[in-house]
Amino acid sequence: MSRLLWVLALLLCLPVAARAQSLAFDITAPLIAVTTGFTGAEVVVFGAIDSEGDLIVTLRAPDQRVTVRRKARVLGLWLNREAVEYPAVPGYYAIAATRPVEEIARPETLARHRLGLDNLVLESRSPGSDGAAFRAALIRTKQAAGLFPTGVDSVLMRGPRLFRATLVLPANTPVGTYQANVFLFRNGQVVGAQQTPVIVSKVGASAEIVEFAREYAILYGLLAVAFAVLAGWLADLVFRKR
Repeated sequence: MSRLLWVLALLLCLPVAARAQSLAFDITAPLIAVTTGFTGAEVVVFGAIDSEGDLIVTLRAPDQRVTVRRKARVLGLWLNREAVEYPAVPGYYAIAATRPVEEIARPETLARHRLGLDNLVLESRSPGSDGAAFRAALIRTKQAAGLFPTGVDSVLMRGPRLFRATLVLPANTPVGTYQANVFLFRNGQVVGAQQTPVIVSKVGASAEIVEFAREYAILYGLLAVAFAVLAGWLADLVFRKR
């Protein structure tokens, strides 16, 4: 609650010239700790606007390199025949709005501000391939993993000025510095926009394991194999006694 009061005070105390931004917002938990028992988290965006308008909220993880492969049947076997690499794909992308985005702004305006899955810039390194099919497959894969939530979440208005949106991160959400963006629309045009970071970071034993695997990749691989062999031997021993 104290963070919400701070945002409201900031908006009300802005001088008239600076208040042209018309928007102030914050995050309830700007640091999300990913532990070994992490099952997901909620990112709650809240704030205020100076007068009525429509809002679109987005949350985007850092970009990752993704390779999409197409299988084909060869001599009765399904094999990877073609691959397209995307060097910059958001690790996570979600959007929320006060109403359907197509009712808030025209398609060209949404495209200019890269709002919505259809307007994400996903450039591949294989321009000669069937770009539309591979892009669609990429988005489907991300949606199936819960990293590109389907549909648009709701931005809830509490009166004409206060708003709140809740975006859900799945258990497999990638770590990194996310960017939360809020766009204020009036008459189909952006009249205010702000951005703030949300840090998703591994902590505790989970972080130590990741750091060890990064610095000592070969040793980590050998230990993983040894652990798997030991686990199999112990399981076989238990079942033999039965």
